[in-house]
Amino acid sequence: MVDIPASTSHLASRDHVPSATRTLTAISTAHWVSHFHIFVLPMLFPFLKDRLGVGYIELGFALTTFAVVSGLTQAPIGYLVDRIGARKILILGVMLGGCALIALGLLLSYPALIVCAALLGLANSVYHPADYAILAAHMDESKMGRAFSIHTFAGFVGGAVAPPLMAALLVGIGGQGALIVAGAIGVAIALMLIVVSIPDAGAMADGDDAKNAETPKVSMMTPAILMLTLFFTLLSLSQNGINSFGIVALMNGYGTSLSSANIALTAFLAASAVGVLAGGWLADRTRHHSRVAAVCFTINAAIICAIAVFTLPTPVIVAAMTTAGFLGGVLTPSRDMLVREAAPPGAAGRAFGIVSTGFNFGGIISPILFGWFMDHALPHWVFGASACFMAATVLLALVSERKR
Repeated sequence: MVDIPASTSHLASRDHVPSATRTLTAISTAHWVSHFHIFVLPMLFPFLKDRLGVGYIELGFALTTFAVVSGLTQAPIGYLVDRIGARKILILGVMLGGCALIALGLLLSYPALIVCAALLGLANSVYHPADYAILAAHMDESKMGRAFSIHTFAGFVGGAVAPPLMAALLVGIGGQGALIVAGAIGVAIALMLIVVSIPDAGAMADGDDAKNAETPKVSMMTPAILMLTLFFTLLSLSQNGINSFGIVALMNGYGTSLSSANIALTAFLAASAVGVLAGGWLADRTRHHSRVAAVCFTINAAIICAIAVFTLPTPVIVAAMTTAGFLGGVLTPSRDMLVREAAPPGAAGRAFGIVSTGFNFGGIISPILFGWFMDHALPHWVFGASACFMAATVLLALVSERKR
């Protein structure tokens, strides 16, 4: 056996670190774009309503189209990631989302809006399978949780900057210009991914030969994958109600002012982002990711249940929402680690594609369910139902831990 000189080994180690950092930065930037693009159309609803002469029901149908297309295509996209490689799929997805918004800006009409929403939904289905497949294959094993947390945090930031950025663009260059610029950002990021040469993952990662392009024939409908899909659905249901209807529920059921309700929800979302970073550090230091999720959501269920049952002073509500948001963020990297552990070898794209449909199931169900609560003057049940979904998530996490 030939020994590698210490100096050479040191240089190889130094080369690996920038490569991993560059990969994480590029993939996280792509995730930033995905969340940014999710909020582009809702932020322009007032402009689109006036220019297209449609109502909010028609605009809401565009969002439904986005959710349905994204939900139906996540699993097939996961298969393509494993079949032809994650890099191509990711770059095409980012480019598609950008081009869809540019086309809508140039050809502004209601049919174009629906087509744009469908294309954005297809583009959105790319990120979880492709991003996580690349990260799972190329990040340092000892820092995998932190890599997942930074990736998720970047998505949160993309959603957070969308409202002020789109508002500024709308005032500065108008709605059509805002759509074109938002799309151009996606195209620019797609070109950046090509320039930095992000690594591949999936069947094509080891070469371009057709023999290497065979997707491993493994069953994806395992109990672990099905359980995690339900887990993601419950997570989505428990959080979407608060995200979408928390402000109106606090105002109508608790006598909270608009500004105070906004502060409570903003604190909840901001604390979630901080919690994600803390959760990445924790995920790298434990093997019991189900227990982390169970502990965090047990506390959260108690906090949200207290908001639902008791009439609390506004400062206490803000503090409770902040704590709940932080703990909800903490469990996110552990959630992703559970999927990685459950994925069969060579099937990370399919695994993340399948379980991520749980988010779409929750996204389709939650507006109807929580909207029904508000229409029937049951604002406390916005928090009560969220607490019930959290409790169900805890039970599922404990069952999963016991089976492991």
